[in-house]
Amino acid sequence: MHDFFHMGGYALYVWSTYGLAFIVLVLNIIIPLRREKKLLKSIAAKTKRKNSL
Repeated sequence: MHDFFHMGGYALYVWSTYGLAFIVLVLNIIIPLRREKKLLKSIAAKTKRKNSL
């Protein structure tokens, strides 16, 4: 098991690449969700202002 995690001396490069890939994948989910939420709030506020005129 130790050899698996050590990766023949390349563990730092391999695991940092896996970590970076994981972070990018998570951000690819979180960022669009946050933008959608912000956009929907903006649309709702504009609609409310338009309807109150």
